[in-house]
Amino acid sequence: MHLFLSANGLPLARQDRNSPAAFCHLCVCVEVLWTVAASLRLARSRGCGCVGVWVCGCVGVWACGRVGVWACGRVGVWACGRVGVWACGRVGVWACGRVGVWACGRVGVWACGCVCVCARFSAFQSISELGAVGSSLRRAATGVLAFVVWPSGLQRPGVAPIEYSEGARVELKVNKLTSVKTQLPYGYYTLPFCKPESGIVESVENLGEILAGDLIENSAFDLRMGEDEKCKMLCKRPLEAADKEKFRSRIDDEYLVNFIVDNLPAATKYVRKSDGGEFTYMNGFPIGVQKDGKYYLYNHLKLDLKYHSSDQYEGHRIVGFEIEPRSIVQATQADPSKPGGLKAVCQEGADAQLMELDTFNEVIFSYDVAWEYSEVRWVSRWDNYLKMTGGQIHWFSILNSLMIMLFLSGMVAMILLRTLYRDITKYNELATAEEAAEETGWKLVHGDVFRKPRFGKLLAVSVGSGVQILGMSVVTLIFALLGFLSPAHRGGLLQSMMMLFTFMGVFGGYASARLYKVFNGEDWKTNTLMTAMLYPGVIFLVFFVLNLFIWGQKSSGAVPFTTMFAILVLWFGISVPLVFLGSYFGFRREAIALPVRTNHVPRQIPAQAWFMQPLFTCAIGGILPFGAVFTELFFIMSSLWQHQFYYLFGFLALVLVILLITCAEISIALTYFQLTAENYNWWWRSFLASGSSAVYVFLYSMMYFSSRLQIDKVVSTFLYFGYMAIMSLLFGLLTGSIGLISSFFFVRTIYGSIKVD
Repeated sequence: MHLFLSANGLPLARQDRNSPAAFCHLCVCVEVLWTVAASLRLARSRGCGCVGVWVCGCVGVWACGRVGVWACGRVGVWACGRVGVWACGRVGVWACGRVGVWACGRVGVWACGCVCVCARFSAFQSISELGAVGSSLRRAATGVLAFVVWPSGLQRPGVAPIEYSEGARVELKVNKLTSVKTQLPYGYYTLPFCKPESGIVESVENLGEILAGDLIENSAFDLRMGEDEKCKMLCKRPLEAADKEKFRSRIDDEYLVNFIVDNLPAATKYVRKSDGGEFTYMNGFPIGVQKDGKYYLYNHLKLDLKYHSSDQYEGHRIVGFEIEPRSIVQATQADPSKPGGLKAVCQEGADAQLMELDTFNEVIFSYDVAWEYSEVRWVSRWDNYLKMTGGQIHWFSILNSLMIMLFLSGMVAMILLRTLYRDITKYNELATAEEAAEETGWKLVHGDVFRKPRFGKLLAVSVGSGVQILGMSVVTLIFALLGFLSPAHRGGLLQSMMMLFTFMGVFGGYASARLYKVFNGEDWKTNTLMTAMLYPGVIFLVFFVLNLFIWGQKSSGAVPFTTMFAILVLWFGISVPLVFLGSYFGFRREAIALPVRTNHVPRQIPAQAWFMQPLFTCAIGGILPFGAVFTELFFIMSSLWQHQFYYLFGFLALVLVILLITCAEISIALTYFQLTAENYNWWWRSFLASGSSAVYVFLYSMMYFSSRLQIDKVVSTFLYFGYMAIMSLLFGLLTGSIGLISSFFFVRTIYGSIKVD
C-alpha cells in the first residue's frame, strides 16, 4: 500500500492523476503497519496484548497490562490488549482486531523526524487483514523514505485546511482570559458568561498548551457557514452582587477574552493614528471598559468572519476572524421559534443605552455574524497576526545589531590573528637561536595552563548543561525555520523545547564527561548524576514554587499535578538515562590529548593590573553577547509578557549564529590577555567572561518590568522575576559553555604550535 502526497497538499483521490501536478506526487512506502501487525501477532502468541510502536523519537515504556508512553509530549495509558498510537501529536486508540483512524480520518507518519506525511486510510476490520496489508508493505519497501523533498504549496504537518460547505456548522471555542497586568490566566467560564446547553467540554491539550495555561472549551455560539445573523440572543442572565464584583475586578486588570474559530484566534482591529490611520490587530478583545468611575460590560459581539473559495477544492476556507465588542442594552420580544421563547432587539447608534454594571441587575448577551469573501489565501491567513508587533524598527534594529557585532567580531579576530602570529614566530625563534634569552608572555605558563581548576566538577556539569541547551536551541530553530512550529500549533514551541531538551541529555552527558576526563576526574558517577540533576533540579524547584503561587490564585495557568508527574517521568525516565548514556560514551573514549605537561608545583602568579581582575573582565566580556541579542530579546519578551505572536525565527537564527561567534571570540580574547599576564587560571574565567551576559539579561528584564509592564500584584511579580531568572540561567549556561569550549581549543592550539622543552 502506498501513501500518496500531492504537491498542493490535497489527497490524490481529489485530483486528476493524469494532470501535470500528479508527477509531483511523493510516493512513500511505509512499513509501520507491518510492524504493528507483527507486534500484535507476537504479543498475542505470548499471551500479552501490550504492543508498543516507536515512531522517530517517540519513546515508550512498556509493562504488560499497564503501559505509559510519551510521544511528542503526550502521555497515554495502554491497557492490556489495546494499542495506543501517537501520530503527529494526535492520540489514537487501536483495539485488538480493529484499527481506529483518528485526526478526521488522517493518519500521520513522521518521516526522518522532520516531514509528516498525511494520507487517508480506511478502518481495517480484522487483524488478519491488517497483517495481509503489512506483508504487502514489507515486500514493497524496507522502511520509510530517507529524505523527502518539500514541494512548494504542500501544507505543513498537522495544519491541513478545513473546507466548510454552505450552511455547515462552524464551531467557536473559547480560550483562557489573559491580562498583561497580572500574567495570571483564568478560564472563560470563571465569569458568568453563557454556557452551552450540552455542557462544557474541554478540548484535548498537548503539554505545551497545559504549561501555557490554555483552557480551550466549547461555547454556546451557533455559527453557520455563509449565514449572517443580526442581534442573535445568546442568553439572559441575572447579575448578582458577586457577579458584578467579578466583572469589575477583571475589567480593572484589563483582561482579554480569547475566541478560536477553525484554529484561528479572534483579533480586534484598531486604528493607529500615529501611522496615518493604518490598522493594527490585537489578539483577543476586552471584557469591558472603565470610564469616569463607571464600568461598562461588552455584552454584544459583532463577529466578522472572512472566507476564501477556489476551484481547486470544494467548499469554503476560513481566512479571517475579527471581533468588534460593544456595550448595549437590548430589549426582548416573545418568539416561540427561538430557544427560551425570546429574541433580542438591539438598538445601535449614538442614542443606544450602554450596559452599565451598577445600573442593571440582569444582562443579555447577543452577537452578530457577518460573512465576507476575502482574496486572502488560507496559507496567508496568519499574516495579520504576525504583523502585530508592527513597524520597520525591528528590521532596522536587527540590521544595526548585525553590523555592530560583525564589525566587533572582525576586529577582535584580526587583532588576535596578527598578535598570535607574531608571538608564535617569536617564541619559536627563541627556542632555536636564543635559548638563553629571557622569555616573557604566555609561554611561561605552559606547565600550568592545563592545571585542574577549583570546582572542576561543577564546571564540567555547567558545560554539559550548556551543550544540552545549545542542542535544544539549534534543533528547535531548525524545526521553526522549516515551518513546523507555526502559531497554528498552539503550545508546539514550548512542547518541542521540553522534548528536545530531554533528548539532548545524551550530548550534555557526553560533553560533561569529556571535560571532566581532561581534569583527570575519577568520580564519574557523581559527575554524571550532577549533570542530569543539578540545573534541571534548580529549574524544576523554582517552577514548582511558582506553580504553588499560581495555584493559590486559582488560575488556569497552574500546572496540574498529573502534568507535573509527567514532567518528572520525562526527566527521570528519559533525560537522566540519556545523560548516563552520553557520559558512558564520553568516559569510554580516550582523554583529549594535551600538547604540554602540567608541573607538579604550581607557578606563582604575578600581581595583576586592575583591568585584569576577574570582576572587571567578566563585566566587560558579557556586554558583547548581550549586545548581540538585546534587540531580539525585546521582541521575545514582548511575546512572552504582552501576549504577542513571535514568528521571526529567521532573524532569531541569525542572532544565534552571531551570539555564538561573539561568545567564542570575546572569551578567546580575554583568555589570551590573561595568559599574556602570566595568569593560568583561565578555566572559570573563560566560562564567566561570556556567561556573565546572563546578568545583563536579568538587569534588562528589570528595566523592561519597570518601563513596559504595569504589574502591581505580588504573585505576578514573583512569577515574572522567577521565570526571567530561569531564562537568565539558561542563557548564561549556553553562552558560558560556548566561551569555555572555544577557549579550550584555542589554548590547546596555541600551545601545540610552539616548541616547549
